[in-house]
Amino acid sequence: MPREITIGFAGNPNCGKTTLFNAYTGANLKVANWPGVTVEKKEGRFKFHNSDYRLVDLPGAYSLTCYTMEEQVTRQYILSNEVDVIIDVADASALQRNLYLTLQLIELGKPVILALNMMDIVEKRGMEIDTHRLPEMLGIPVIPVSARRKTGLDILMHAAAHHVGRPADTPLIHHHGNGAVTKSTREAPRPGGSRHRHQHHAEYAMVYSDRIEDKIDLLMDSLATRWPNLPNPRWHAIKMLEGDREVLEKYPLDLPEVLDRSYEQDIINEKYDFIDEIIQEVMVNKEEKSAVTDRADGLLTHQVWGLPIFLLIMAAVFFLTFTVGDWLKEYFQLGLDWFSAGTLAWLEETEVAPMLVSLIVDGIITGVGGILTFLPNIIILFLALAFLEDSGYMSRVAYVMDGLMGRLGLSGRAFIPMILGFGCSVPAIMASRALENQQDRYKTILITPFMSCSARLPIYVLFSQMFFPQHAMLAAYSMYVLGMLVAVAAAFIMRLMERGGKSANAKSMNALLIELPEYKAPSAHTIFIYVWEKVKDYLTRAGTIIFVSSIIMWVLLNFGPQGYSMDMSNTFGSLLGRWLVPFFGPVGLGYWQIVVALIAGISAKEVVVSSCAVLFSVNNVNSAAGMASLSAILSGMGFGPANALALMTFSLLYIPCAATLATMKKETGSWRWTVFAGAFQIATAWVVSFLVYHLALLFWPTI
Repeated sequence: MPREITIGFAGNPNCGKTTLFNAYTGANLKVANWPGVTVEKKEGRFKFHNSDYRLVDLPGAYSLTCYTMEEQVTRQYILSNEVDVIIDVADASALQRNLYLTLQLIELGKPVILALNMMDIVEKRGMEIDTHRLPEMLGIPVIPVSARRKTGLDILMHAAAHHVGRPADTPLIHHHGNGAVTKSTREAPRPGGSRHRHQHHAEYAMVYSDRIEDKIDLLMDSLATRWPNLPNPRWHAIKMLEGDREVLEKYPLDLPEVLDRSYEQDIINEKYDFIDEIIQEVMVNKEEKSAVTDRADGLLTHQVWGLPIFLLIMAAVFFLTFTVGDWLKEYFQLGLDWFSAGTLAWLEETEVAPMLVSLIVDGIITGVGGILTFLPNIIILFLALAFLEDSGYMSRVAYVMDGLMGRLGLSGRAFIPMILGFGCSVPAIMASRALENQQDRYKTILITPFMSCSARLPIYVLFSQMFFPQHAMLAAYSMYVLGMLVAVAAAFIMRLMERGGKSANAKSMNALLIELPEYKAPSAHTIFIYVWEKVKDYLTRAGTIIFVSSIIMWVLLNFGPQGYSMDMSNTFGSLLGRWLVPFFGPVGLGYWQIVVALIAGISAKEVVVSSCAVLFSVNNVNSAAGMASLSAILSGMGFGPANALALMTFSLLYIPCAATLATMKKETGSWRWTVFAGAFQIATAWVVSFLVYHLALLFWPTI
């Protein structure tokens, strides 16, 4: 047994793979990108029976044919010598669909364990799976588990440790209508069985028709002759028949009579024929989908009502974000007031220089502390999004949006990154790699930042509560709806600008194929891991980006051409803001303090709030007293509800944060395109804010 066992977790999206992975690793995760590509890589380590285990959560994939970057990463990792055992996590309640990937994994020639997840759902629906017959037909161990209930985990890991270096030691027992019955490699086929020169059914789980098997044999012989040390020549032969470009280029063979055409569709059809045979033998009381799921989908994915229901659900999310979040926020504000007052008193007692006191209290505590008070709102938002994701609802949203996205020249799959944009634009833009068409990827990357990320929420909370106290939730929620409308409008305009039917072709090439998983009660453990990762990221940003930004902002507002100045109007910040006021004036943001706050927000959108706190010298800006003080200052400057709406709109749409811009550069590999995207978003923000501001003036005229 190796000193450290490396186990790769593979499976279809929404099969519970990540939930199972989290059940083993807990919060002890290491998240990075796979070398050379922007695909997220999750690793975790733990001990089991005095052995060290390294677990790798592979990207979700439906096959290993490399249609997407995730599938390519999964295949390359499994083909490497790094992984010892593959745990194929399958949704037992949708076994027929999951087995396609299982057969492909088995053909790779690595040790594979099939983990039948969600067995609790199978039992609840009155179904049964013959877990004795299934391993006989596949030739690999099959372990029933429930990641949500954490059952079967020890047995699964014990099986994985036992099968290190043993890819196929489970006897294959096939029963075929042609009379061929084989139980071991030592037993000869019966009369009437396969006419092949060797006993395929005893050696391989997946056996193809005689025509394809003959071609596989010929290719294996040629591969063995030219590359005698090639691991698993059968898999390479199958990929050649499928027309796999990577394998054909790496191992060229001059066999035109064998490789006369692509047999990919034939191989796919025969795989599904075998899967149908498996399902008939191992599934009892089989159902396609539970009655509850059918009834729910009849409403939630309805052609007419699906989208309004989604908007109502998001409205409920923001109702909770404001009501529950604001209640918890009061306790954070009390703590910040106590800490700020105590720090100020201690600094004054120790006779610290006034400039340093101002930096610590007015710069760091005011800036960073003002952001931390929004943490309850952020937590509630992520809790709600995690609940919707883990319950299986978010996949339905992409399905519902397929028709609309199709009219925009995109598939419903493009809406998946846009949904992720509600959390953070960085992983949302990375998710665009699932789109096969590069043009669709670029369009999706361009419009995804218009979806309001969680970093903008503090801006909405602060200004909506100050200027729309009776309708704060509605004002903030309108920003999320506006972001979606602008994204859709931008995609539509880009489609109109395309030439000669390209969008129609894109639509046909990118028809939505998406998993609609069984509705299930979300896993508390999975939700905790998701929320904790987001909160940790938020706190990290507060302790790094926002911390540094607050110091820089304090310097800009306390130093000018004449050096240190108590008069903020003579500082570098005011000079920069006044220089840009003519650009922002027509959209209702012609105040140099607001301009400086927006510029600072390019580092991170939360910095807009912390900058306002520093710019207007308001401690604990999110408290009732802080908001009253800031509102009075702004009102005295002529800044009213129309200006507040314009500010929220501009913050929603203008150039995304630095991390998002860096991700755009990574995904596209072009600084020119990234600069164009930033300029496009600033122009869009200006135009839409102009319209919003002047429309709002009809209801809230400037006094």
